[in-house]
Amino acid sequence: METSASPESDEAAERIERFIARWHASTGGQERANYQMFLSELAEALGVARPDPAGHESANDYVFERAVKEVHRDGAITTRHIDLYKRNHFVLEAKQSRWVGAGSGKVVETTAARDDRLRQDARGSGRETKSWDVLMLNARNQAEGYVRLLPAGHAMPPFILVCDVGHCIEVYANFRCDGKAYDQFPDRMAFRIYLEDLRKPCVRRQLAAIWTDPHSLDPARRTAGVTRQIAERLAAVSKVLEAADHPPEAVAQFLIRCLFTMFANDVGLLPDQCFRDVLQRCEDDPSTFPHDVGQLWQAMDTGGYAFAIRNRVRQFNGVFFKNCEVLPLGKEEIGELRRAASYDWRDVDPGIFGALLEQALDPVERRRLGAHYTPRPYVER
Repeated sequence: METSASPESDEAAERIERFIARWHASTGGQERANYQMFLSELAEALGVARPDPAGHESANDYVFERAVKEVHRDGAITTRHIDLYKRNHFVLEAKQSRWVGAGSGKVVETTAARDDRLRQDARGSGRETKSWDVLMLNARNQAEGYVRLLPAGHAMPPFILVCDVGHCIEVYANFRCDGKAYDQFPDRMAFRIYLEDLRKPCVRRQLAAIWTDPHSLDPARRTAGVTRQIAERLAAVSKVLEAADHPPEAVAQFLIRCLFTMFANDVGLLPDQCFRDVLQRCEDDPSTFPHDVGQLWQAMDTGGYAFAIRNRVRQFNGVFFKNCEVLPLGKEEIGELRRAASYDWRDVDPGIFGALLEQALDPVERRRLGAHYTPRPYVER
């Protein structure tokens, strides 16, 4: 069923289009003259607050040109300025490679050269120039240096942003907040956000979160949340199986096979969503659960055609699926497994499988079995 976009989303898209058109069409200027306007308008386009007016040093928590002091070995003090600083959020260093003369001594890219590169990019064969990469790397190093100069009492921010005004923003993160190393975020393929990328809602949400709630982007927090929810569903299934007097070891092995299959499904080792679809059918007719899941696991053990999913599957080496026993479950419990399979298992570290099982098994039986499963080697093989 299709639904029309909300007025808010339409308005946000229109703001972004105006912002992109305005800065894409810019034809002149210099870094110091443009970066504050660009970032203020970016904040407005994202729906977050613009930077505050500069005031007393103790109150400058979200401002342009935030002053920091650098103490040299000889005791001399130099005042440096962060282009844009938001306390507990980010340090941003701005450059403007697009303009000739974008700062004394800086490596710059001429308008003609940039336009030629953009034309190449449109054909899918272009690359950023070496001089541009050097410019951005120097800006990143400069921003990391500012992090170490922040006043006492200011926590190291989780993000560093490097902005080429009117062109792109590079995103680096360190959720440990120790200031030691900032890594490309979310990864080396997507850490550069180009002006046109702002049309993507997911990109706008990411940037808005950096401005408003940066730690919400911490992958560890997302993984922990998914883990807790899966553990709750797993525990519900485990309790039913234990109440039916199935041996705890059989319960544990059955559950870990289920979890492994869910993980394999989401990382591309099995056809897309096939296990979830099997569980959906079995939820409608629980009597088919032992046969269909068991047949899938048998095919995973040997490799070949799996009738349960009407597709061929790879062979999973080792003895993990030699035992294909499927414990019978009712409609509600199969539904819990189906909902667990619906999570994105790429957000789940295979190393937490053991922790999930330990939360699911009865503590007395866990101690009796010594059930501290560490299935990462199985997953990696």
